[in-house]
Amino acid sequence: MDVLSRWTAGLNYDRFLDKYATPEQRRRWDAFHSKVGLTPSQQATLRDFRREMLVIVVAGAWCGDCIQQVPIFDHFSKQAPCLQFRYFDREDHGDLADELSICGGRRVPSVLFLSEDGAPCGRAGDRTLSKYRDMVATLDGASCPTGIVAPVHALLSDVTQDWLNEFERVQLMLRLSPRLRQKHGD
Repeated sequence: MDVLSRWTAGLNYDRFLDKYATPEQRRRWDAFHSKVGLTPSQQATLRDFRREMLVIVVAGAWCGDCIQQVPIFDHFSKQAPCLQFRYFDREDHGDLADELSICGGRRVPSVLFLSEDGAPCGRAGDRTLSKYRDMVATLDGASCPTGIVAPVHALLSDVTQDWLNEFERVQLMLRLSPRLRQKHGD
């Protein structure tokens, strides 16, 4: 699938929520968004990003994992304007969700990182390592977060750092790409 051709069908963060979230879901997204904070070091890392990076996010407004992770991306975008996000609803864009499936399913959020000219640079999603470690440590059977109860502050900080590490890894890949260095003369 040529995922770059889908770029224009994606929505920015607020339009995605305006279109897909119920008022109660939007309240949860907004409440979680207000809990996200970036440290001065994280802000500095994001401000140092130079290469334009296209980020496709497949999500669901109903999804607790999305509620507890995707607002982090909005904070990243405010610090690093070179990060260009497009959000896609998992159900309305099922073929894209299938293309970005994780562990054989339409897990969300699913993230695809692209260079400025659409070359795939990485994939991530579902949950971060810190979240999985927390889930295993507290495992009492099958569970699925609802987004009703926000994670404790330490976990939110760890998940935020996990995501920043993914974004920084791709940014450094783009900064060091011989093809892009030649294109940009650096």
